[in-house]
Amino acid sequence: MSKGKVTREYILTTAFQLASENGLESLTIGGLAKLCGMSKSGLFAHFNSKDNLQLAVLNHANEVFRERVITPARVLEGISVEQKLRTLLNNWLGWNHSFQGSCMFLDAWREQGLEQTDIQIALKETVATWVQYLSIQIQKGIDSGEFRHDIDAEQATFELYGLYLSAHTFYSIKGHEKSEQFFWNGVERFMESWKVK
Repeated sequence: MSKGKVTREYILTTAFQLASENGLESLTIGGLAKLCGMSKSGLFAHFNSKDNLQLAVLNHANEVFRERVITPARVLEGISVEQKLRTLLNNWLGWNHSFQGSCMFLDAWREQGLEQTDIQIALKETVATWVQYLSIQIQKGIDSGEFRHDIDAEQATFELYGLYLSAHTFYSIKGHEKSEQFFWNGVERFMESWKVK
């Protein structure tokens, strides 16, 4: 890997950590340059603008999300769809709690508002891709006969995402233990209702 790529990777790792703690909007060329021990012009040369920096961090965050949430479940073999979904959901909550109970993508989406900026579009695509992945897993359970054939995979995904959003909110109100307990109570009810009796 070239020196330029190593430097860029270091910048993105540092920026990702900062955005995880303080939100995507906290990222500025000047602030990040100081944190990385670089000149503002030196860091600017890597990204050319604040928007490009934030987009690069979002792409980096997507890679981290895949590594932490999707890949560990994807490599498991010989397990049921339910077990795979539980692993994915557990990893998803772990991703959430690694940012003080917040979800970096959802927080950034809220900060961006309704304006259709490049960052807003990238955030929407990120969340949409994850929602589709969950829906595909549920549909596999339906197709294999593990889940009831009359389940609507999109509706089931909507309900799972609702539990995640509730856990996201309740973390700041009730704390880690309670929000996780409520989340898994809801998952248990859903999973039980999906199964073929």
